[in-house]
Amino acid sequence: MIDVPRATYDRIGLLYAKHRRPDPRIAAAICRALGPARSVVNVGAGTGSYEPLDCRVVAVEPSIVMIRQRPRSAAPVVRASADALPFARPVFDAALAALTVHHWRDWKHGLREMRRVARRIVVLTFDVRLQQDFWLVRDYVPAMRMELNRIPGVDAVADELGATRVETVVVPHDCLDGFFCAYWRRPDAYLDAEVRACISGLTQLAPNDMMPGLARLRSDLATGRWHERNRKLIGLNELDCGYRLVVCE
Repeated sequence: MIDVPRATYDRIGLLYAKHRRPDPRIAAAICRALGPARSVVNVGAGTGSYEPLDCRVVAVEPSIVMIRQRPRSAAPVVRASADALPFARPVFDAALAALTVHHWRDWKHGLREMRRVARRIVVLTFDVRLQQDFWLVRDYVPAMRMELNRIPGVDAVADELGATRVETVVVPHDCLDGFFCAYWRRPDAYLDAEVRACISGLTQLAPNDMMPGLARLRSDLATGRWHERNRKLIGLNELDCGYRLVVCE
């Protein structure tokens, strides 16, 4: 049996299957980036979101809590970490990592591991600078800026991989996947404790760094101040929140 240290998501991932459902528009972008791959390893696979359905997939996930939330129809899963993929040689057409690199103990080594076992690499990550300017961070939870500073940005990921291209992934206003910026036009969602429990950046903040800002958000929604401040967002159907697909072919 592979020795896997206790994963972060064993603590914070209890509700991911409920609130972190794959959005079909984002899934389509990922499938296009995977191209003609017939075999894919999904690294940091979580509950199985964004695993392609038309090819052979093997999932790699360290958290037993996340593994237990994978549907019975999901791809077979190996409990292991990104920085020690349990494959001896290049056996996959492509390797996928979706919104997971920032949780890896050694993200550079994890990316090298992906390149070791696959010919094409697809990483869904985000531009730290754009997310630091997201209204939730800017106006209500500025402590997130420090957390975001600890995360490898999209440029660092692209440089490490020697990426051939970087694609923008816009976030639809009704996004089904409840990641950090998913509720950019639905601000009341951030007041829901279950929703926040499925956003790792918020879950790992100290209450004193988050709850006063959420109280201000609640007040601003009640008075209409949030809508006045963010009126440019109201009529938009999608928004560039900094999410990017980094592709190495």
